[in-house]
Amino acid sequence: MALDINTFSNVKGGFPFFKAAGHPAAAPKAKAMVSRLAAMSSIAIYDPSGFAPAFGQIYAFDDLPIAHVFVQDLSALGQNVLGQTTQPVTDLAAVNVSAILVMAFDAVKTVQDIAHLIPDGTEVVTLDEIRLPDDRLTNKRRYLDPLNFATNFAFLRDAPDGRGGKLHTRIATANYWHRYGATNVTLWLSLIDTRGEIISQWDMALPDSPGGITIDSSDICARFGLEEITGQLFVHAIGVKGHDIVKYALDTYGDDPRDLSCTHDANAWPADFYGGLPAPKTDERVVLWIQNSHPCPIPAGIVGLNLMGSDKTAWLDTSIPPFGTYALDASNLLPDAAWPEQIEVHAGKHFVRPRYEIETRKAGEISRRRTAHVNVERVDLKPNPKIAEIGNLMGKGFLLPAPVLPRAQFRSIALPTPMATTQETLPVAALVYDRTGREIARHNFGELRRHDSVALDIDDLLNGEVTLDTEAGHMELLYDFGVATRGVDGWLHALFRYEARESGHAAETSFGAHIFNTALTWQGEPQSYSGAAPGLSTRLFLRTDPSMAVGETDNDTFCQLIYPASTPWHATSTTQLMLHDGSGNIVAETNVEIACGGSFHFHLSDLFDKAARIEAANAGAAGSGYVLIRDTTCRLFGYHGVIAHDGSAFSLDHMFGF
Repeated sequence: MALDINTFSNVKGGFPFFKAAGHPAAAPKAKAMVSRLAAMSSIAIYDPSGFAPAFGQIYAFDDLPIAHVFVQDLSALGQNVLGQTTQPVTDLAAVNVSAILVMAFDAVKTVQDIAHLIPDGTEVVTLDEIRLPDDRLTNKRRYLDPLNFATNFAFLRDAPDGRGGKLHTRIATANYWHRYGATNVTLWLSLIDTRGEIISQWDMALPDSPGGITIDSSDICARFGLEEITGQLFVHAIGVKGHDIVKYALDTYGDDPRDLSCTHDANAWPADFYGGLPAPKTDERVVLWIQNSHPCPIPAGIVGLNLMGSDKTAWLDTSIPPFGTYALDASNLLPDAAWPEQIEVHAGKHFVRPRYEIETRKAGEISRRRTAHVNVERVDLKPNPKIAEIGNLMGKGFLLPAPVLPRAQFRSIALPTPMATTQETLPVAALVYDRTGREIARHNFGELRRHDSVALDIDDLLNGEVTLDTEAGHMELLYDFGVATRGVDGWLHALFRYEARESGHAAETSFGAHIFNTALTWQGEPQSYSGAAPGLSTRLFLRTDPSMAVGETDNDTFCQLIYPASTPWHATSTTQLMLHDGSGNIVAETNVEIACGGSFHFHLSDLFDKAARIEAANAGAAGSGYVLIRDTTCRLFGYHGVIAHDGSAFSLDHMFGF
């Protein structure tokens, strides 16, 4: 069954309780507490904040001798909670139980308020019994402060590649909390294997600067004497300010240069459904990496896959242990699914946004691998007719920008993907622009039905009549209100796939639409990295290849910045690119101007000379240099990647800001 837990609200943000209750370091304490209560003759539960159902699911309250459940809020009376009908806490004085479990952290005041109701001899147990130590808290005075649980999971693998070499993973980010005034920030890291067992925990102190951060699986294996590892790295940032989210880029690479890919952070909140998982081509195998985010097992029959728009779901008949990792071959559940069909994932809030890996095979052997992530499928959206009505003020309104990579080297493909359970139709059009912002082509998808999977190859659209061979451009997906019959909800998503023409190497990424660069706002759009809408400035993190030298065997970093505008904005951007070393020092910087509605595609070696790149790679925390892309005049959107010097392999994903 799906977990009955509150994880995230698009109005209120993330809920810290489930993070506090299910933290890997709190789980052993919680299990010991529940085991002790299970040995008693009878217990009562006092649940003033409604936490009991979630906690009971995570820690299997089925075996507890629960005789009563008490609540404080009169509106919560008469409900079935943990098999009991809720009673007013004032009834507590008349019961005879061995213990009362108070479902609250910072519970001194909560217990004090009902102390006169607790019968003599009744043991009082609170969730403070499972608290993290004070030195692991950012705000020691308020346990459920979101900043106390700035956490995320990262896929981590250092394992054989099947060809005699190894596959590796590398996490890259920066101490972006420093700009909000945070000092002495520490990453508390927990290495968790496939079975969900914690192999080791350690601290990583961050510099009191906007320094770069790199965590490499090969370094971890060397540190702990591991031959290989596949599992999760749980990251908990302590001492932070400004952001309770751990953002990062994740590179997957191998000793064989053909294994080169990247993806985004895991998102910190488990969801009911995920969308945008592509079905395989005939020479491909799609593996969904399911990584349990909780200290309770995922039972068999909970995780399921169905073709988008189909009511026929195939269920995984294998259980996954607490915090465990499971590689699900999509063809095992959906053997007939084929690109460009797309797959919906039933997750039941058991895991955060998962990665998937696509293996391309030739002559029965793995030729290349690439990774990407699915996206959260919303369950709370309804079509909103006002989105069409605001077009006279918001211009193009919601738009989804993505690169059209240089056509002499790459094919660029777009696949609209339903990303809300209520999206029965998607009225979509695609516009293609050159780097100056000149529209050169348009494709009308029409009003796609939920089960439609229509991929657009930009080659087919341009048909050889207009070329972007020497310079990249970009595409924008937007709503086509002329064909809409059901309305739209502003949650337009697509998967973008890129293929190298000569080598066949591929990369893909997916994202959703936003309103860009308007003075007016609509329901939090244009979004801001910090503060209220409108977001009219840019602060993007461009991770770099650790060597950055770009010699005969080195990889280069590439980036495509897009200046999308829902309404006309400044004619050109005023964009700074600042190359930082691992200590956060600026080694070199340059300025560029991007045409409104246009884009800028570059390699790091085009903008910064070799001496600066080497200094950034080696100074401070070696291999942790990065570029900060800053613009105070407009909101840019970006995609980044690493590319081999001969172009035979590359990675690509969208960038993150802070």
